[in-house]
Order: sequence, then structure tokens, then C-alpha cells
Amino acid sequence: MFKIPSFMLKDAIVAKPGFNRWLVPPASIAIHLCIGSAYAWSIYNPALIREIGGIAPAAEDWSLSSVVWIFSVAILFLGLSAAVAGKWLEKVGPRCVGTTAAFCWGGGYIIGSIGIMTHQLWLLYLGYGVIGGCGLGLGYVSPVSTLIRWYPDRRGLATGMAIMGFGGGAIIAVPLKSWLLGLYAKAPDYLGSLADVQTTVENGIRYVQVAGAKVEAIVVSASQAEAAFEGAKAGVYVAGTGNTGAASTFLTLGIVYFVVMILASFAYRIPAPGWKPEGWEPPQEDPAKQGLITRNHVHIDTALRTPQFYQLWIVLCFNVTAGIGVISVSKTMIYEIFGNGMPTIVDGAFTATYVLMISVFNAMGRLGWSTLSDYIGRKNTYTVFFVLGSFLYLSIPLIAAEAGASPSVMWLVMFYAATMTIFTMYGGGFATIPAYLADIFGTKFVGGIHGRLLTAWSAAGVAGPFLITFLRERSVNAKIYELAEKVDPTVFLQTFGEGKEKLAELIAAKSISVSRLMEVAPEGTIDPTPSLYNTTMYVMAGLLVAALISNLLMKPVDPKYHMAEDALGEGEAPTTKPAETGKRTSAPMPAE
Repeated sequence: MFKIPSFMLKDAIVAKPGFNRWLVPPASIAIHLCIGSAYAWSIYNPALIREIGGIAPAAEDWSLSSVVWIFSVAILFLGLSAAVAGKWLEKVGPRCVGTTAAFCWGGGYIIGSIGIMTHQLWLLYLGYGVIGGCGLGLGYVSPVSTLIRWYPDRRGLATGMAIMGFGGGAIIAVPLKSWLLGLYAKAPDYLGSLADVQTTVENGIRYVQVAGAKVEAIVVSASQAEAAFEGAKAGVYVAGTGNTGAASTFLTLGIVYFVVMILASFAYRIPAPGWKPEGWEPPQEDPAKQGLITRNHVHIDTALRTPQFYQLWIVLCFNVTAGIGVISVSKTMIYEIFGNGMPTIVDGAFTATYVLMISVFNAMGRLGWSTLSDYIGRKNTYTVFFVLGSFLYLSIPLIAAEAGASPSVMWLVMFYAATMTIFTMYGGGFATIPAYLADIFGTKFVGGIHGRLLTAWSAAGVAGPFLITFLRERSVNAKIYELAEKVDPTVFLQTFGEGKEKLAELIAAKSISVSRLMEVAPEGTIDPTPSLYNTTMYVMAGLLVAALISNLLMKPVDPKYHMAEDALGEGEAPTTKPAETGKRTSAPMPAE
């Protein structure tokens, strides 16, 4: 059995007297900045879905729904690994957990790069999704708990630093990933305009003869060329001759993240037992607090038997499902809604900046909403999330419809404001849930209870992207059929090389798209692209309404679940009568 070296364990990193605790936050923030880059996943989507085509999807390229699921799997394993890592962290310490996270997160990226180079999707799922997802979870738990120990006098500041680090990871990742993708990208071979190149269509796939060999031809519309890279033009390209830069970007980032996280893990120190800041005494709980805020404690195992745990599970899961679904396709969504109508504004640089601002507002929401909850209460904070969030999700289809009919900067600004507000509440939900748990279950076991509640994040990481991509794909296919009916059969045959009776094959081979149909549709036909996400937004609003109901039904835990005084010291599940209220002191409270 593998034995962990002693220098990796917590006994070897106990700080000596006089150690400056301000040396610890940079290490914690560095790890969270690395793993927080996961929020910039959507930067990869356009490249991954045209890895073979280079400039537009080829027949064998991965679909958007298949690559978005990689992000879902990573979040799934983040939640699962975080749920079990808490006890291991207490046993081995943050250096060991952080180092393991570095190997998983950096190594997962490297394995993912091999999957992209060999076009093996399962390797991308295994590397980034499973192994990298475990790295996310392990890296997630160690910085927060370490900072809390060093800053019992400034818990808000301590958890805020880690929370802002994780939520703001994409602030650095977005420009870095975009730059690397551009650096490593290579345009595929251009053959000329469609009118000048002789092509044939077999089973929905278009082919062209190049140097005596039959190869797949990629026919690119003007809008697809503009979205791909600077200098691209409409016409025919040779599949498999370009490079999106995704594989090299994954390899580079895997090495960078590994090195940074290893260095940060070895910078960790933990305070000696009984250490506290000079001149500081633990505050006593304010007896004036009432309502949902308990002065009792509920054991971690007992909490799972209370309805409040599952109500909070729904609250977290549905809030995250709505937000994470939009985050996973954010770059694609804003371009599809506004790109065709406002191509000079909503270009590649704009969409990359949009993803960057998601990270900024996500981070701001974590600190802002959690601070506000101290004044208005956790239940009221989530009520605001769900009422305001439902309204904002329902407003997006209306904005998209107006933008499609009459493109205007006003609609773009309204969309930007609505989605950024949603992202603040997404981040705020994570930051506020630990305090909500402490209010309901007490502070003694809130860390362990919080870890188990993070399985809601795992479920949301699967449900959110699945819903948004499934509903979008269904909408795309429906719009293609609607547009095809409006196109003259002769023009359709000339454009796509097959008749309308082969429409299903053309869709499966990715030889037809809404943008290409719009090029041959009758004049005056309204582009349906901005409406592709309407159904999704309605579903997300419905989820928030369900979460609102769960939150409004929240009540204090039944006293029969409270721990007795004689059980508090041992940390065992209660076996005697409930403890009396009013005899508790507060303990440090972990955060998301």
C-alpha cells in the first residue's frame, strides 16, 4: 500500500511561532484561480466542435451537446470528490490534498489534449471530466478550510478571498485561453468559392477531389467565416488540414496549472493547535438572534434525516442548474442571438469579453450577496434570487425576439444586464449557502454537511448543460425544417447537392445549418437563430419557481434532531434528549 511521505502530511507544515499568516492567502488564491478557470469552459466549445473541419464542423466533428457534457462531468466529480475530501483533508492536511489536486487538474488537462489530438472523445471525458473534476473538488476544499483556521477573527475576509478566487478564475483564464487558441490555430486549406469548386454529395457529406484523392469539403458561409477567425472568408475548405489550437492549448495549460498548484500547495502552513490571533477572543453568539438561526447543533448524519437538508439541496441545485447551463454555452449563445444582426459589434473579441465579464460578476456576486444576507437574512436573499431570476430568464426570449426583428444596441445592453445579474446570483448562491446551513443546523458540523450538500452542485452540473443543449438542438432542427420548407426545391438541390427528402441526412452530416439556409431563403425571411434558446429560458424560470417554493417552506429544525450537551464533545450522533437552547458558542463557518 502506498505510504504518503511525511513531509506531505499536516504535522510537517505546522507553522512556527511568529509565522506571518498573510503568507497563506496567496497560495490559497493561486489554487482557486487555477481551478476556477473551469468557468471559462465555453471558450473551448467553438474550437472543439470544428476540430476536424477547422473553420466549420465536419461530418465527424463532435457536436456542441457532446462537448458541453465534458464540463458537466467535471462538475459532477467536483461535487462528489468535495463531498468525501473533507474527512481526508482533516487527516492528511492541505499540502497533500493540494498536491493531489495539482496532479489531477494538470494531468487531466494533459490527458484531454491527447484526446483532442487523437480525436478520442472518451479521453477528453476521462482527462478533463473525471480526473480533472476530482482535481477541482480536492483543490476546492483545501484553501477555504485552511484560511478559516488562520482568520477566525476575519472569517468573512478569509472565505471571501477564496470565494473570489474561484469565482474569478476565468478573469485570467478567458484572455489566456483565447490568446493560446489564436497562437496555435492554423487555417485549413482554402480551395475557392463554392461556385468555382466542383463538389459532390454522398450520404449528406460534400466531397472534393484534391490531388487525385477524394476528401471532405467544408462549405463555409460568410457568417461562419467571420465567427471562425480573422481573415477567414466564405467558400470551400479541405477538412482535416487546419488546426483549431485546442490540443496545444490544453497541453500548455495542463503544465502551467500543475506547476502553479504544486508551488502553492508547498506554501501551505497550518496554525498550531490552540493558536489564535494576538489579542483576539472568540465572540459570543448574540442571544437576540431568532427565527431560523439556531443556537443548537445537528450532527452531520442526523442532518440527512431532516426535511430542511433536502429543501436546501433543492434550493442550491435548481439555482445552480439555471446558472451553470447558461455559463456552459454563454459564448455560443450571445453570438447566436446577436451575431448575425450586429456582426460589427458582437464578434469574436466581444464574445470572449462577455465570458470574461461572467467571471467578474460571478465573483462580485459571491462577496456582495453573501454580505447582504447578513443584513436581510438568508431566506430573504434566496427569495430575491428566485423571484428576480425568474423574471430575468423570462425576459431573455422577449429581448431575443426584438433583437432578431430589429437589431439594436439597446437590446444587447438589456441582454447583457439581465444575464450578468443572473450570474451574480449564481455566485451569490454558492457563497450564501454555508451561512444558511449554519443558521439551520448550527456551526459544529456545518463543514461536513456543506460537503454533502455539494452533491446538489454535481447534479446541477449535469442537468444544466444537458437541458440547455438538448433544448437548443431540438430548436435548431425544428428551425432547419421550417426554413427548408420556404426554400425553392431547385435552389435547395443546387446549394446542398441533395433534395429536401434527404434533409435528415444533411442534418446528421452537419452539411446544412440555419445560417446557410438563410442565405438561400426568400427575401424577408426572419432569421430564427436568436430564438433558439427560448424554450431553455422558460424551463430555467420554472426551476427557479420550484426552488422558491422550497425556500419559502423553510422552517427551523425540529428540536428532536438537536445534539445533546453530552454528545457535543465527542462529535457522535445524539443518543440522549435534545440540548437546551442558549448554551452554544459560534465556531468558524466555512464557505463555498
